[in-house]
Parts: sequence; structure tokens; C-alpha cells
Amino acid sequence: MSSLSERPANPVVGHPIPHEAADLHVTGRALYTDDLVGRTKDCLHAWPVQAPHAHAAVTRIDTSPALDVEGVVRVLSADDVPGVNDAGVKHDEPLFPTEAMFYGHAIVWVLGETLEAARLGAAAIEIDYEPLPSLMTAREAIAAEAFQGAQPHMERGDIDRGLQDAAHVFHGEFEFKGQEHFYLETHCALAMVDENGQIFVQSSTQHPSETQEIVAHVLGLHSHEVTVQCLRMGGGFGGKEMQPHGLAAIAALGSVLTGRPVRLRLNRTLDMSMTGKRHGFHTQWRVGFDADGSLVALDATLTADGGWSLDLSEPVLARAVCHIDNAYWIPNVRVNGRIARTNKTSQTAFRGFGGPQGMLVIEDILGRCAPLLGKDPADLRRQNLYGPDQTTPYGQPVRQWDRLERAWEQVVTDGDITRRQQEVARFNATHADSKRGLALTPVKFGISFNLTAFNQGGALVLVYKDGSVLINHGGTEMGQGLHTKMLQVAATALGVPLTTVRLAPTRTDKVPNTSATAASSGTDLNGGAIKNACEQIKERLTQVASQHFGVSPADIRFEDGVVSAIGSRAEPMLWADLTQRAYFQRVQLSAAGYYRTEGLHWDSSIMQGEPFKYFANGVAAAEVEVDGFTGAYRTRRVDIVHDVGESLSPLVDIGQIEGGFVQGAGWMTLEELVWDESDRPTRGKLATQAASTYKLPSFSEMPEVFNVALLEQAHEEGAVYGSKAVGEPPLMLAFSVREALRQAAAAFGAPGGSVELGLPATPEAVFWAIEDARSGRTDGGMERGSRAQQHVPDQPGPDAHPMHPRSEELASEPAKA
Repeated sequence: MSSLSERPANPVVGHPIPHEAADLHVTGRALYTDDLVGRTKDCLHAWPVQAPHAHAAVTRIDTSPALDVEGVVRVLSADDVPGVNDAGVKHDEPLFPTEAMFYGHAIVWVLGETLEAARLGAAAIEIDYEPLPSLMTAREAIAAEAFQGAQPHMERGDIDRGLQDAAHVFHGEFEFKGQEHFYLETHCALAMVDENGQIFVQSSTQHPSETQEIVAHVLGLHSHEVTVQCLRMGGGFGGKEMQPHGLAAIAALGSVLTGRPVRLRLNRTLDMSMTGKRHGFHTQWRVGFDADGSLVALDATLTADGGWSLDLSEPVLARAVCHIDNAYWIPNVRVNGRIARTNKTSQTAFRGFGGPQGMLVIEDILGRCAPLLGKDPADLRRQNLYGPDQTTPYGQPVRQWDRLERAWEQVVTDGDITRRQQEVARFNATHADSKRGLALTPVKFGISFNLTAFNQGGALVLVYKDGSVLINHGGTEMGQGLHTKMLQVAATALGVPLTTVRLAPTRTDKVPNTSATAASSGTDLNGGAIKNACEQIKERLTQVASQHFGVSPADIRFEDGVVSAIGSRAEPMLWADLTQRAYFQRVQLSAAGYYRTEGLHWDSSIMQGEPFKYFANGVAAAEVEVDGFTGAYRTRRVDIVHDVGESLSPLVDIGQIEGGFVQGAGWMTLEELVWDESDRPTRGKLATQAASTYKLPSFSEMPEVFNVALLEQAHEEGAVYGSKAVGEPPLMLAFSVREALRQAAAAFGAPGGSVELGLPATPEAVFWAIEDARSGRTDGGMERGSRAQQHVPDQPGPDAHPMHPRSEELASEPAKA
């Protein structure tokens, strides 16, 4: 067992403790960025002027009317930028654009004494536009060949031969939408300048170091002249990884120009209309199975709808390509990826970061193909799970394949799946107007950043003379419990009670050059760094203790705030007494910790290597009941077994699994982003820009029975104290809900039928799937055949209902004998 993963006797990690700020959250005493405005004197407020076109050139700006509005202090425009007028890391996101690239694009910003003054000032500004052609869907972009960024290609085996030799070949296409983050706290920044000209920005950001970098280059400064702090976030889910940077830069620019603090907080409508979402995808695919139903070949093209600029679309697409296999062995694979440029918000990171989109493709394929192969979908999935000595299409060994099997079997056993499948069959045979479905789906999700350089973390640990401990690390807290785990790691590493350790807010002047709290890597990176810093201090204290006890340093023990020595007759001493003694011996009581993930290698030019430290695994079973008249449904029961390694904090991990699953179910079944795709003047406007029009999961959508178990005997050798990441992987467990809905809809038709199901699988989408089943359209929207080429039309087939979500209509292609 490695020193990184080995746990001491009686560790603080592993105990199910509440979130470190839970009482603050539920009592309203937790402070977020915008709560600091009331504590800040003479604060100005910022409001944007948004473009009313999906795509248009800005031909004239007259800001003078705004200055006549009482309370307006200044209007910020491109002329005010002392550095680089760009808010992105790809230099394709002008902070003050001369061309509106999506409906709601901020052109200039107004600063006012009050938020209302800034809003009225923004309304008074006159801007003329010259409308330009716009692209609103991935299909339109594909037809126009409007792509941006890299186009990754991943290949293994002989795809053409694999498809030619396959006993069963299907091909089709699948288009699905994105998802709004809908964090409780919208984007917010508060900037001020001190007497030395130092810029201090409080930001709701998952990536303080990158926010610091963008603010600095907009202001024409060095990074050491800008400090960014993130106290905590009211949710992030990836939406605050890249998107906060430009907003923080606006606040900082305003503060520099006015000499006053500037607060920028988007209300919900502004937030939804201006900031990025999960990427929607368009996919085309061909798949081959042998006579027994084993996968033999997959050929797919993934087109991510990136919106108007690149943002994080390239790594999102790369992760999607690398996760198209999910948990299944496919000998021959060819995947091409590309990013569509459309006139929407610039789509960005969202929990799973492309992994869910890639995994969804193969899960949709298996769900559609299973009935046509004469196979139960659960059996088809089970037989295709990874086995011994198999590797992913990009060449990484799947070393823990047995965990997939163990999790699957535990769900089947603990969930009483065999009996319940029989119950579902009996129910469906006796109920004409409602049907049930029960589906099992696996998850295999790679943990590490796509870009190897990001897999590093830092920490600063301070031990005071009285024995109290203050830890700083580069990760940010957005409610996911990272700080809770870091406190437990530090207490375990030092051998002190949890109450001895306190955690400071994340700041760029304490821990520099940090990676984003993203990719489910926050615990691995920052936990490793904290453990490293604590071990440096502990090693120094061990020398002091060994001198006191007169024993070898190897015989010193730290446990629960007491220091003792094996083989010594001296009384044990308190931790605080030891730190006091060390201070008077001039022993350093602070340390900067560092951790880098070892064993990673990745060649993005050929999409080959081992980009992930390990895989997180899980299996979920979901049972649903569907109403045949409306398509309305309820989730009756969910059973989950998930692999978090050896849990650092079981309450936190179970909460993350439950929350991730529910958020995934929202994407799968409820949350529908709708942009105006008409030729009206409102073309490009987001129609679902409030809670009144964007349906989020609520208590009524929770499973009536919700069982979550952590996979046992799952120690992870290569991670801090044997744990595994938990943030993103559980979201994909929600595939089971959509697949259960597909099976329930198909049950309204003849046995053996396959139906298409839109995503999100709203009641309307489920109703149209039921109609397909009733009418005998049960080919799953697919064509059989094994020709090497296919053509997919740009528009749905002529038999598609005008409101039917049949965006996956397929080309008519004769089967090859």
C-alpha cells in the first residue's frame, strides 16, 4: 500500500460527519460573495446593455443618454480597457464586442449608485445594429460547415472490417439538448482597489487563478497585482469554471476607473440569457454486433454545439470522445469529433464535462438495439461490460473491471431485480393504460483533467504555537463538501482532533497557480497537497518528540491530539505542548504542500495514452411507471451501488451521489432549453430563462424509494487515503431513468419493439414514444445494413409528426445481404 493511500490507526477520515458549513447554510448565516456588498462602503453596481439580435454588427453606440440618468456614474466600453479587450483563454471572447454573437450578448456596461440606476442607465443607451445571418442549431451549423476548434479523431482496430463481418449492423443519428446549471447563487463579483493599487476581487468562481489571470490581462497588470478570493459558492456545477472571468474583469475595470468598489451580480434572467450551458450534441453512428449480441464495432461522429466561442468546448468534446465506450468493450472503434459554431451563449463545463454526452450515445444505442436483437436490455449491457485484460479505445487498461461486475451483482441482489422484473411484466400485462419499466445502467468515468498540466494542487498549512491549525488549499467550495474532506485529511495527517483544524477561504495570494475545482479532482489534488504539507510539519515535530522521549523518530505516534512513544516510560504529551516546545526550539511550523498526479500520459494528436488516474464505477437500477394518455411518469424506485474507493467522508459522498443522480435525471427527463429558431426579430432568444419556464427537479420527482450504497472493499491505491472522486460520476447513473422510460413506452406496443426517445424525455417526448409503439413504428428510428457509408438528411422524414421529437430520423438505406 502506498504512503499516499495508507490510513493510520483511528483516522478522522472515514467518519460520517456533516458538511463543515451545514449549520451556516440552513440558518442563513453563510456568507456568499454578494453578502459582502453590505459590508462594503460606497459600492457601485453594474448592469449590461444586451444585444437584441442573435447575430449583428454594432454600427453606433451613444452612451451619453445614460449619463443623464440620475445615479449613473460611468459607462464602461472598449475604449476604457488598458490591457487586452478579451475575457477568454482562447482570445475569441471580446469583453466589449463590436459584433453581437448571440441574443443577449453584453455590449457595454453601466455603473450606478444603485442597481436600479444602472439598469435605467443601460436602458437609455442607444445602439444601432446591422443584423447578420445566424445559426441556431447544430444541424444548421453542420449544413453550413461552421466549425471551430480542434477535430479529434480516435480509432482502434479495423472498423470497416468489423462492420462488414458483424451479424447485425444498425445506423442512426441522435440529437440531444444541453442543460442549464441553475446554481442557487447566480454569477457575482465584487472588486476594489487598495491604497497600493492592488486589485482585490471577491468572485464566485471555481477557478480563482484563471480569474486572476484574466483580470490581470484586461487591466494590463501582472498577476501579483491582482488577488482573487472565493469565500464559497452557492453551487457551480462547472458553470463557474470559465464564465466568471469576464464578469470579474468588468467589476475590476470599473473599480480601477472610479476608485470605488464595484459589484456585479446577474439576476436569474441575465444569468440564464448570458452564460453558457451544458453542450448539446448531434451524433451519427453505425454499430455492429455479433450473433450473440456482443459489440464488435462502433463508428460515430460527435458534433458538439459550442455556441459562439470556444470556451471549454475542445476539452469537453475530447472527454466525450474518450467516454463513448462507457463501461463496454468494443474491439473496433472510430470516433470523429467536431465543434459547431452557433449563435448561442458560449457553452461551457457542466458536471461530467462531456463524459455524459459521450456515454449517452452508447447507452442510447444499446437501449434502441436490444429489442431488435431479441435481447433484454439489462442482459445486453451486462454481457458487454469490460472484462480482464481489456483496454479502452484510447489504450488505457481497465484495471478494475471487476468492480463493475461487483456493483452490477450487488444492485441485482440488493435491488431484488429478478423478482421485480417479473412484477413489471405482470403489471404491464394487466394494465392497458399505464406501463412500467425497469432498467439497469453502468458508469465508468475517468478521473483527471484532460490536460495533464492541470493535474497538480497546492496547499499552505499553518500550525500556531497553541497547537491550532489553519489550512489553505487551492480548491473552492460550492456545496460539494470539499472543505469538509480537507479538514478531515489534515486532522488525519497530523493526528489531531477535527476541532483543532480550521480552514481559510481560497485565495490566490495564499496558494498560487491552482487548477479549477473541476474534473472531480478537487479531493485528489488538494487532499494530496494538504497531506504533503502536514507530513512535512509532522516530520519536524517527530524529531522534537523523539528528543523529548529519547526514542527513535520511527517510534513516535500522533493520535487524537496526543503524542506518545513506543518503548518510552515518559508520559504522553499533548499536541499543543509539542508545538509550543517546537516553537521555542525554532522549528518551522508551516509548510507549503504540493501534489501532482503521477502516471498520466496523453497524446491528444492521436487520442492515445492513459489520461486518467483511475475510473470511478457505479451501477443504477431505476423503475418507472408511465401514463399512457399523457406520457406523465413517476420514478418508483432507484437502487445505486457506487464506487468511491474508501470514502473520506461517507455522508458527503452519499449526498453527492444522490444529488448527482437527481441532477442527471433532470437533464434526462425534465430540463429543456428552448431557443427561438424562427425568423422573427426574437430569433435566438432563450425562451426558457426563468424557473417559470425551465423545469427543475423537485421533491415530486424524487424516487419514492431511493437506496444508495457505497461499494465495499474498494480501496484506491493511487489516491489520498484510498478514496475516489465522487462529484461527477453519479450524474450518469440517471441514464437508468431514461432507459426505464424507453422500456415502459415500448410496452404499449407489440413485444420486441424498439422506440426512439427524445432527450430530455419530457412527458411530451414519452407520449410520442408511446404513440410510436402503439402505431407499430418500433424500429427505434434505425436502419439495418452494413454498408460502409451512409447519408443522413438534414431534416426529419416526411412521416414525422410536426410536434414529434423525431430529430433522429434516419436515411432510408437497404440492408446488405
